[in-house]
Amino acid sequence: MPGGGEWLLIFLAILLLFGGKKIPELMRGIGKGIREFNKAKEKVRESIHEGMAEEDDTPPTPLPKAPEESVSYKKNA
Repeated sequence: MPGGGEWLLIFLAILLLFGGKKIPELMRGIGKGIREFNKAKEKVRESIHEGMAEEDDTPPTPLPKAPEESVSYKKNA
């Protein structure tokens, strides 16, 4: 993991590349991508679980839900 100096250097490089106005848009896009990935991952997991239950001819047992990470963003007024 990067230390404090490395994080500062990474932050400055991102600030120079994208500018102050583009960073919120970039973060929003990354957040949407992560949410879509997690939804797709859960669908695949359910599909595999249902397929295994069909193979055994037993009704599928409910899957335990993965803990959701809640991130709230405040909109500037």
